[in-house]
This record gives sequence, C-alpha cells and structure tokens, in this order.
Amino acid sequence: MLSNGKAAALGLQHVLAMYAGAVIVPLLIGGALGFNETQMTYLVSIDIFMCGVATLLQLTVNKFFGIGLPVVLGCAIQAVSPLILIGSNQGISAMYGSIIVAGIFILLISGIFSKIKRFFPPVVTGTVITVIGLTLIPVAIEKMGGGLKTAPNFGDSQFLILSFLTVAVILGIQVYGVGFMRSIAVLIGLLVGTIVAAMMGLVSLSPVLHASWFHMPTPFYFGTPTFEWSSIVTMILISLVSMVESTGVYFALGEITEKDISEDDLKRGYRAEGLAVLLGGIFNTFPYTGFSQNVGLVQLSGIKNRKPIYFSAGFLILLGLLPKIGAIATIIPEPVLGGAMLVMFGMVAIQGIRMLVKVDFMVDANLLIVAVSIGLGLGVTVVPDIFKQFPATVQLFTGNGIVVASITSIVLNLILNPKSLKQTSRVVGSEFAETGK
Repeated sequence: MLSNGKAAALGLQHVLAMYAGAVIVPLLIGGALGFNETQMTYLVSIDIFMCGVATLLQLTVNKFFGIGLPVVLGCAIQAVSPLILIGSNQGISAMYGSIIVAGIFILLISGIFSKIKRFFPPVVTGTVITVIGLTLIPVAIEKMGGGLKTAPNFGDSQFLILSFLTVAVILGIQVYGVGFMRSIAVLIGLLVGTIVAAMMGLVSLSPVLHASWFHMPTPFYFGTPTFEWSSIVTMILISLVSMVESTGVYFALGEITEKDISEDDLKRGYRAEGLAVLLGGIFNTFPYTGFSQNVGLVQLSGIKNRKPIYFSAGFLILLGLLPKIGAIATIIPEPVLGGAMLVMFGMVAIQGIRMLVKVDFMVDANLLIVAVSIGLGLGVTVVPDIFKQFPATVQLFTGNGIVVASITSIVLNLILNPKSLKQTSRVVGSEFAETGK
C-alpha cells in the first residue's frame, strides 16, 4: 500500500515534470496579446488551478465522466497559435467564447468519437505512441541547450553540464537505487540539478519575490464572452486534434497499467476533457488535454495507480491559489528540465516500441504502415512548413506530427489491413499480441 507521504512525493514529481509545459501556454498567449502584469499573474495562476481541476475530472470515475487512468491534464500547446490569431483579430471575448463552444462540442460528440477505438489496433497505437515520444525529444534537447536555440548562449557548457548531470542522477538512481527512491528518480534529479545550478549562479528567486500570495479564480475575468463563427470553427478543429492526441495517451496508459480501454472509458474520458475545456472558457484560461510527458513518468516510476495523481491535482490547485508558492517551480533552470524530459520522453517512445514488438511484421502491410506513419510524423515535426501552401484549416491538422502520424496510420491500416477492423473489438491489454496478427 502506497503511503500518503510517498504518494505526495510522486505527485510532486508529476507536477514538476509538467509545470513548464503548462505555464508556457498562458505566457505565450498573454505575451502575444499584450497582457499587463496583473493580467498575466491571473492567467498563469488560473491556468495552474484549472490543470488541477481538469486532472481531478479525469481521475474521478462516475457514470458520466472520468477515464480513471493516472493521467495529468494541461493546456494544449497546439491551441497557442490559433488562440493568438483569434485574440488579435476578433478580440479576447471571442477567444473565450470559442473555447466555451469547443468544450460543449466535445461533450456532445464524446459518444460518437469513442467509436474510434476499433481504428486503433496495435500497429496504429504502437506507432502513435512511438511518435509521441520521438516528437517530444527535440523539445527536451532544446531545453538542455538553454531553452531557445536562437539565443546567443544556446549550448553553453554550463547548460550542458547541468542537463547531463540531471540525466546522470536519474540514471544512477534507477540503476543503483533501491525501493521507493527509484520511483522518485526524476524528482531527485530535478532537485540536484537545481541546487547545482544555484551554486553556479543560474537560479533566480525574483519570480517568487514578485508573485502575490493569493489569487482567487474569477469567472469571466476578462469580460463577457462573444461568439464568432470562424473562431468557433477553428477551436472545434483544434479540439478534434487534441482528442486524437489524448486517445494515444489513454491507450499508452492503458497498456502501462494493464487496463483494457473500452468505448465507455473513452466516452467518459472525452467528456471529462470537454468539461475541462468548458470550464477553461468560463474561467478565462485555455483548452486542456492529456499530457504526454507524464506517461513516461508513470512507466519510469513503476507506480501505476491514481493516488499520486490525486496529490498532483491537489498541488496544482494549491499552486494556482497561492502564486508565490507556485512560482517556486518556475525557478528550475531549463537545462535541468531538459535533462529530465529527455529521459521521460525517451520512455514514452520505448513504450510505443514495446507495443510494436507485439505486431506481426512478417505481414508487409504492418511494416509499411509503421514506416510511412513514423516517417511522416517525424518529418512534419522537423520540417513543419512542408504543408504551408495548404489552407489554414488543413494546417491545423498537418502542423502536428502526432496527429499526422495518427491519421496516416489509421488510413493506411484501413487500406492495407482492412481485416484488422474485425479483430479489434479487444484493442488494448493482454490481447495486443493476438489482434496485431
């Protein structure tokens, strides 16, 4: 039985792993739209608070919503550019109006969308999860170099020392550590890396000093929402992209926790996500989706139950209410985060490969599906401008390597492996080996 203390430490590890990815969305959008310091403080605080609420919605299983997997929800990064565009052209009120409608849309189509389970046999699921991990690795590498590859000091030796030190600490604890210590290897790596960075003069406490002590969530903080049709259509398309990505996260966690993901599970998961997006619009934050980076942490820690994630949700809610405490997580240097992310994202990719091992590659169709899907998914990630001549609506899908890999693998499987649809009534769990043949 996992004690509360150990579960809390694991929960904190999940928070630190996703914190940078969560706060970057409000920072990018608020900065692009010219928000002042007070508005930015609210935006970041409510974002973290709602991450906790959204995560709780997924953890709490009932008849209507909640997938019941150890999943952490955060702001969907793919929504950044469209929301900046909407906010700049149509105004902030239209931006939040479109998010509210998108949340309602997800709630309404959750039952229909859950039918896609049969389109995710092992050859598709394994491919998508592998691409999720591989497409995230460049993000980790960029952080290891200091954060922005365009910065003059990118790749500075101090940054590389910190990032590789963090990797070494995590690996050392995983190999030589015992018991619970191995489960919190990433947390220890982050702490050691940050302490060393502080000794090198690379840690600033100014975010903590300038943050307020308390911030109360306020519905419609930026005013009454308005509803503009083109903005709504854009956010609905982004929601579909997020749902496809979340599906890969659900199946990955289902495989790790040895839980068969049913259509009802997917339906409740999508409803929880839709409710989170709806609340995001009401409280003037952003769309939420399952965070891929935490999948690798579940695999790495070996703790597969939901108890630590309940603590994660509680910590996020607390950090959102108390910005000064929440700001402590922001002092972790980028290279330290990058080192930890490299290990976690690599674990996600390995989980996908482990799933693909169960696929029968004596069948040429399976080889082609995996080869082309991974090639396109990684290709779009490295060269996102390849589809820049396409209409903006199409680019919402083609600009995301994970979504490209998902769509490609599903379509190719339908064309090259049509019989698999009859074999995928049991898609996830111990029967992967059977359905992959």
